[in-house]
Amino acid sequence: MGRTESVKTGGILRGEEDARQANFLELFFDLVLVFALNGVVTRVVQDLFSESVWTRWLSLLYTVVLALPLLWLWTTTAHITSRFSHRSRWIQLIVLLSTFGLLIMAASLPYAFVARGAAFAVPYVLLHAGRPLLLRPLLRKHEALRRLYTRKAIWFSATGVLWFWGATARDDERVVLWSIAITVDLIVGRYGWPVPGMRQLPASAWAMTSSRHLPERYEQLLLIALGETMLAIGLSYVSHPATPAATAILVITFLSTVLMWRIYFYRAGQVLAEAIALSANREAAGRTVGTAHVLMVLGSLGVAAGSKIALAHPGGHTRPAWLAVILGGPAVFLLGRAQLERIVFNRVSRRRMVGIGTLFLLAPPLVLAPPLLAATTAVAVLLGIAVADARHAAGRPPEAPSPAV
Repeated sequence: MGRTESVKTGGILRGEEDARQANFLELFFDLVLVFALNGVVTRVVQDLFSESVWTRWLSLLYTVVLALPLLWLWTTTAHITSRFSHRSRWIQLIVLLSTFGLLIMAASLPYAFVARGAAFAVPYVLLHAGRPLLLRPLLRKHEALRRLYTRKAIWFSATGVLWFWGATARDDERVVLWSIAITVDLIVGRYGWPVPGMRQLPASAWAMTSSRHLPERYEQLLLIALGETMLAIGLSYVSHPATPAATAILVITFLSTVLMWRIYFYRAGQVLAEAIALSANREAAGRTVGTAHVLMVLGSLGVAAGSKIALAHPGGHTRPAWLAVILGGPAVFLLGRAQLERIVFNRVSRRRMVGIGTLFLLAPPLVLAPPLLAATTAVAVLLGIAVADARHAAGRPPEAPSPAV
């Protein structure tokens, strides 16, 4: 959509002149997301140190139940800012409200399953159900978008019952209800929030625009997650004695973060926007890209949590739940990165799948090893993949994307 059409619609839709701009409000929103993701890691690590085996394993579920709503809020906000012009005061207001709501959710994380369930659930529901109502009056000339946001408001109002019910329930019931609620939110979102009797029209942010803004927002999401990993280990390191083992964990975490960055951007991350532009079905490609990035973010959170565990207990016995985090974080990251490879180049990434298999095969013997050795093994696997990528690229021209859809 060009500048002329953007002007005719009152400036509410994003024009091509804004194609590659992540405006200051979006970056401000991203800063709060860093705080939120760090809160998830801090909250989960506390449970991983519990003497209860059940609590330690439940902490893995807690990670998903707390992180997915935050990432879904980021995703839906990114779709809004990719679809509409940041020059509109209404869009600026919506982004600011989203930033404040995310801040409230993040501040509630230490007690989300104990006493502050409402502080987590209420902003989530109000933003998802309320933003469509703010946008509908601005879209009188855009029937497809009006119907899309009507369907969104209906669905989030329905799942809001589960979110509010969970906020008033006891701890275990709250986890179950919120797990169901976020699962429904993600499933209906994947299928365009269908409502019986209401015709669906193509209104995906991926399908409606030829801009590079949304792919680059997902690249920024991955960088946010990697930045959170460095923040988590940095804050933990300054509060511990600077022993050789603690310093080794700091170095290992830094190397892990650099290697994840390298593995992501070689080469699918570099040409992601180009691959989406070439795709015959941008909406389908965009859905898969979103899923891949969520997996990579969850993997990065696992690396951050595993680093904090190894920093606090570098020696001694590695508990199975700890090992699941230390090795599972890189494995989930590689799984998401392999999915991205499938979209961008229409192939299975053998090097990443070998890395995942290696991490699983090494898990049983590492139960008998200290956490420091487990973390060292994980970074060694990432290093092997990065070196294999570099050797594969040596002497060859940069590979062009060849999307499957």
